[in-house]
Amino acid sequence: MKSKLIILLLGYSSFIFAQNSITGIITEQDNTRLFGVQIYIEQLHIGTTSDENGNFEFNNIPNGTHILEVSYIGFKKEIKTVSLSNKSIVVNLQLTESVFHMDEIIVSTPFRKTQSKNVMKVDYKSIKSFDKNGATTLIQGIVSIPGVEQISTGTGVGKPVIRGLSGNRVLVYTQGVRLENQQFGNEHGLGLNESGIESVVVIKGPASLLYGSDALGGVLYFTPEKFALNNETKINFRQKLFSNTLGSNTSLGFKTSKEKFKFLARGAYSTHIDYKIPNGDRVTNTRFNEKDFKAGFGYNTNNYISEFRYNYTKSEIGLTEGIGNQSKDRIPELPFQEIGNHILSLHNHLFFENSKLDFDLGYVYNNRKEFEEHEHDEGPIDEDEAALHMKLKTFTYDVKYQFPKIINFESLIGLQGLNQSNANFGEEILIPNAKTNDIGALISGLYSWNEINSLQGGIRFDHRNIRTEEHKIQHEDEIHTFESLDKSYQNFAASLGFKTLFFNHVISRLNLASGFRAPNLAELTSNGVHHGTNRFEIGNPNLKSEQNFQIDLSLEYQSDHLEFFINGFYNQINDYIYLTPTGEIEDGHNIFTYVQNDAELYGGEFGLHFHPHPLDWLHIESNFETVTGKQMDNDYLPLIPANKLTNTIRTEFNVNEKFSELFVALTLQSYFEKNNVSSFEQPSEAYNLINLSMGTDIIFIKTDLQINFGINNILNKTYISHLSVLKVDDIPNIGRNILLGINLNI
Repeated sequence: MKSKLIILLLGYSSFIFAQNSITGIITEQDNTRLFGVQIYIEQLHIGTTSDENGNFEFNNIPNGTHILEVSYIGFKKEIKTVSLSNKSIVVNLQLTESVFHMDEIIVSTPFRKTQSKNVMKVDYKSIKSFDKNGATTLIQGIVSIPGVEQISTGTGVGKPVIRGLSGNRVLVYTQGVRLENQQFGNEHGLGLNESGIESVVVIKGPASLLYGSDALGGVLYFTPEKFALNNETKINFRQKLFSNTLGSNTSLGFKTSKEKFKFLARGAYSTHIDYKIPNGDRVTNTRFNEKDFKAGFGYNTNNYISEFRYNYTKSEIGLTEGIGNQSKDRIPELPFQEIGNHILSLHNHLFFENSKLDFDLGYVYNNRKEFEEHEHDEGPIDEDEAALHMKLKTFTYDVKYQFPKIINFESLIGLQGLNQSNANFGEEILIPNAKTNDIGALISGLYSWNEINSLQGGIRFDHRNIRTEEHKIQHEDEIHTFESLDKSYQNFAASLGFKTLFFNHVISRLNLASGFRAPNLAELTSNGVHHGTNRFEIGNPNLKSEQNFQIDLSLEYQSDHLEFFINGFYNQINDYIYLTPTGEIEDGHNIFTYVQNDAELYGGEFGLHFHPHPLDWLHIESNFETVTGKQMDNDYLPLIPANKLTNTIRTEFNVNEKFSELFVALTLQSYFEKNNVSSFEQPSEAYNLINLSMGTDIIFIKTDLQINFGINNILNKTYISHLSVLKVDDIPNIGRNILLGINLNI
């Protein structure tokens, strides 16, 4: 640790204190100057707006290459890259009217390129776009991205699935740090509140090169809301109401920025009763409540940028045991989960003459309690005492140095690590006390030429050590023993990708990647009843690391009135770990154990977006997704989503300066029947869901009011998702749900 501090101090001594500035004028195509255009430099966390004459200015910008995001309602977003070295430059930009394509900077990939210039295929969605699709929760909004589904437990718990892979195979990043919340359980949800989140990036396929173990299946990267623009103060109020669960989501935020200092804070509260199925019954104890608080502080000088963020979430989530007592109570009854989650992140960016050092620290404290009716030798336990109580503490560090750019070649090296401890405080133990230590080193490079071709690759080595304590637990007349373990795993990961312009307007990408995942604590050591899934789980200490090789091919066509994409993938996973029933019963529950087998997953996504001329107000969208998961002995893998076709007709209007982005959208989601299931799963029937959403932006001087209205499952269709945890009990998903939302910016 001392050596790292010395390196940082030496870095300070090599700074060149630049006095760079960027000025310019923003106009539209007829040279009319535009007032109120937003210009933002993401990696510096600073922004400004153009004045009445279209002028903008940034001062005290560090040396290096920076990306300007220029956005204005009704116009296409412009992305401009500038390079500075002790000088002032002028950047004049002319905006064009927007059709529908929005290029975005992707901060979750190594070299922070825009979507169109990225070698790796990624999907970007803003939280605002989820409102336009009528999404009622954060996880439901993510599911609107082709290739992404969710394992649901009622309406309060949703777990992301990317191309058939979930759990510890999908990493979740928030505030730029890895989120750890005992995600091995299917009924352990995403653990994030949508308030204070601006967008999400989905990386499909192995991202182990950049993120290490557990990124075998992909990454969900949530970007927090930006700080206010320079010398600006903003207040935001959001409110959503839901008819089915008599639910309410309320959020209030404040942010202010000066030239060097920035601050923001946001509080949110959500509450829902048991959800109603189409026949009018409510699914008992699917109610949930959540409190959320976020805060951020930013500081920037000529050559140093620092950003600190904090997030606390407390959730109470009921665990249903079927349709029973009908109630509109909001307080969960037994059994239920109580989860407290603290996330702290510190990001530091040090700019040298032509290079950059990023040094990030993260700390996540997950306090998970499960309450249920249970007893010990002395008799019943107080209901206020948690039966299962685990505290998971995770410290992460991530250091990356980006070398000076040599002609068209960019490169970086990195060191990442994780220190994690799990401790039990309840009467029951599902996984033992344990400590996990990760360390990994990577190198990656990107070579671009002729403005359209890019070649990117890299290699990484990781080491993981897991040490557990021995525990003896009394179960009825037997003693179950958790044997102590001391396991180490070493793995290499590598990737190579190529992007080019295949035909006119057709971007093609080919990516080859090898990833890995070390077994988690639950897979190695479980020895008890997992009440959320109603089964007795037994771990396997002899499990080996999963290792995969994936091929991704994507084609994208973009023009003024039509865009489409085709993504195909093949993913071979050696020593795939999964749960399978043994046919035995323990403590009244079926016993499941962890086993391994080689497996393969293949499929892809297809989508198009048609914007016919001259009907500028009409948008027709369609996308299809499919994935097949099989073991090498030809048995199918469990928890693979059904094929899905989504068709949307949307109209968008800009009525005048006060009423903009008026939209109405009608969506048909068609889920196909699922017959290729594992030996212990039941097939699922096909079903169709029709959703309606509409809304508008109303602008009064400096006040912006967004109103959204939606109806999900308009026909009140009775259906059971193939990935519903409640499917084994034949409990349908939620019925018709009406949503009303407002978003006020002052």
